[in-house]
Amino acid sequence: MKQSDDSGSGVTFDSPIARELADLSARRRALEEVAVEMPTQTRVFTVSNQKGGVGKTTTAVNLAAALAGVGARVLVIDLDPQGNASTALGVPHTADTPSVYDVLIDEFPLADIVQQSPESENLFCAPSTIHLAGAEIELVSQVAREHRLRTALDDYLASDDHRMDFVIIDCPPSLGLLTINAFTAASEVLIPIQCEYYALEGLSQLLGSVRMIQRHLNTGLHVSTIMLTMYDGRTRLAQQVAEEVRAHFPKEVLRTVIPRSVRVSEAPSFGQTVIAYDGQSAGAVAYREAAVEIIQRGTKEKES
Repeated sequence: MKQSDDSGSGVTFDSPIARELADLSARRRALEEVAVEMPTQTRVFTVSNQKGGVGKTTTAVNLAAALAGVGARVLVIDLDPQGNASTALGVPHTADTPSVYDVLIDEFPLADIVQQSPESENLFCAPSTIHLAGAEIELVSQVAREHRLRTALDDYLASDDHRMDFVIIDCPPSLGLLTINAFTAASEVLIPIQCEYYALEGLSQLLGSVRMIQRHLNTGLHVSTIMLTMYDGRTRLAQQVAEEVRAHFPKEVLRTVIPRSVRVSEAPSFGQTVIAYDGQSAGAVAYREAAVEIIQRGTKEKES
């Protein structure tokens, strides 16, 4: 639909697509001007949701890349035997690659397996390999089986050479020993929730598991962040789900929502995050906004 411009500069186009593009341009400009303050202590997140298909790994790697993009040093620990996070970060994870499996089972130092992602000098990954699929069974007989990752991570971060602003642990979609190791190693839980029917299904069980870990293994663990993913603002269902989640968790839910995006879906097939694949796309801008919001929230909590 054509509409006259009040400034007299000519004719403009006013349509939903034009408004969307204008909004996206304004958000890009705002991100270029934003200044963030990095945490004084490493923030360790575990990204978890036992419900599959909610964008868990996608959230972990794209958030990590977005944080690295604003200057944070970020380590992604891939605890999922499928190794999708390692793939998205462009990190080799063939069967003979030193991996998280060697850290958990054979007590390798974490420094021996961490690789730098080709995407950024600030982005690192502890890869997963297929061997991790058997780790759940092998961990059962190990001493201090729930604390193996935490011990290795504490030792790694104790070195000045390995200073990190953020550690993001990508979990498998289950509540087994791998996920328990992640919960024990982390201080914050980030839960991605898909904006579709049954979004809250299984969440009560996940929160129950977090409470159990708090009581018995890690008193400092808490759900700090809930991220709404795969949001399609054109549908009433997505809006209702977002409203329901915000009503249940008003403090934890980010203002930023992650939209459904073809670019986000395409990026892993190129061994990249969407930040590297198309950093100006709507999905990339949303993850960059989420990263800034998470940093700013941490700063506000520290001040209060």
